[in-house]
Amino acid sequence: MSDLLGRNYQPGEDIVTEGEVGDCMYVIQQGSAEVIRTEDGVATVVDTMVAGDLFGEMAILEHTVRSSTVRAVDPVRALTIDRKTFLRRIQEDPSLALSILDVMCRRVRNLDTTIAHLKHQLAELSANPEGGSPDGSPGENAP
Repeated sequence: MSDLLGRNYQPGEDIVTEGEVGDCMYVIQQGSAEVIRTEDGVATVVDTMVAGDLFGEMAILEHTVRSSTVRAVDPVRALTIDRKTFLRRIQEDPSLALSILDVMCRRVRNLDTTIAHLKHQLAELSANPEGGSPDGSPGENAP
């Protein structure tokens, strides 16, 4: 397959790097990749993507830097779509825009669920700083 539309990435290789200027989006055709965010110098895997998943759309829609690093877990083949091609394809087939919006909405819903779960855990820890459970029994890690 030609490298004009995409390329192969080896395990451990960064496909995109957090903070770099994004000029294209990607569709994973084969393999899997981790999405990694760095906060206060600590890198955290926040998602795993597989064949059929896309990423990088925010950078080309907003003209911003990459919000995460995406790293190949195993050999990855990724199709590359630049902004000009993306916009042309949307004009040719507006349902493509709806597909992208669907992906973005699912991500927002997943983030909402994760935030709610983390807030709940934080509230439990704040209510019981000694490590016990809210009902007064010792927590899992209590002696």
